Amino acid sequence: MIGLAQLNALPADKFVATLAGIFEHSPWVAQRVCEGRPFDSPELLLEAMRAAVEAATSDEQLALIRAHPKLRVSGRAREELSAASSREQRGAGLEACTPEESARLDALNALYAEKFAMPFILAVRGHTPQSIIAACERRLSNDAASERRAALHEIGLIAGYRLADLVSIAGN
Repeated sequence: MIGLAQLNALPADKFVATLAGIFEHSPWVAQRVCEGRPFDSPELLLEAMRAAVEAATSDEQLALIRAHPKLRVSGRAREELSAASSREQRGAGLEACTPEESARLDALNALYAEKFAMPFILAVRGHTPQSIIAACERRLSNDAASERRAALHEIGLIAGYRLADLVSIAGN
């Protein structure tokens, strides 16, 4: 963890590097909020980062969405997961899926990617394989615009969890 005061005092490049993983493979989000320092709370920092994503171009938002891995990645593809994504998926029990759950998730991921041309994204903290499957099944009925908004919302939730795990108010 890093204290908020310490984070605020970092040189711009170190600030960006420290927050680079908050939004999956998208350090541009941290770059865009860097000039807004100092932040008075982690919540205000998160709000600024989410606003940067909301203000991003459609292409930037889609690239952010596509930077996320599909859920229930196994084998060689698991090596490409960020440490945060790997921890989050493991915490939701995705490494311990039954063969049936694994097959269902693979099928749903394929249907989702075919329909929306992006990975299914869910902030999996607090979920189980069964609830993840149910969420994907529900969201497959969304239209493309609604699903893009849902994916960005879930990314914002993921960022909130990651920021809370990284930044403390200690040292302010």
